[in-house]
Amino acid sequence: MAGRAGVLALQGAFREHCRALRDVGLDAVEVRVPADLDGVDGLVIPGGESTTMSKLIDIYGLEEPILDLHRRGGALFGTCAGMILLDRNHLGVLDLEVDRNAYGRQVASFEADLELAGEDEPLRGVFIRAPRVAEAGPGVEVLAELGGEPVLLRDGRVLVASFHPELTGDARVHERFLDLVREEANVRA
Repeated sequence: MAGRAGVLALQGAFREHCRALRDVGLDAVEVRVPADLDGVDGLVIPGGESTTMSKLIDIYGLEEPILDLHRRGGALFGTCAGMILLDRNHLGVLDLEVDRNAYGRQVASFEADLELAGEDEPLRGVFIRAPRVAEAGPGVEVLAELGGEPVLLRDGRVLVASFHPELTGDARVHERFLDLVREEANVRA
């Protein structure tokens, strides 16, 4: 295995993320309590309902261990609600401000082809009550866009997506997270 990644398993498509991580060669573990973060090189925070997830993170005492992982150089990957939770108004680990549900309600969910930086083939994005980037800091790299708006971004060791890459068969976004996790695993080795 190329490293070990946790997936926050409080809500959302955590099983799908675990499968996607295993498919790209990572040892994936479900994270529900702080001890589950022991020995992980990165963490995925999946979609779900951001207010509920934030409350559960507080109840289970996960905020400080997540921030600790980040401070130690661990990779973080947030999709949809996970993107919201990682922004500067919540956990504050990336220079990004996000508007919740900005692409519409559940009934307005959609799929679209995205332009992925460095790739010729488009990436299919599944948008479900997706957040929209309101403001990104100067150090934030845009990796994919939809209609000229950023939907996949990287800020150092933090990767975020407005959409749900775990719900497609395309592994390219999880491979980018794998690269971040490998970097951390190699540093610790």
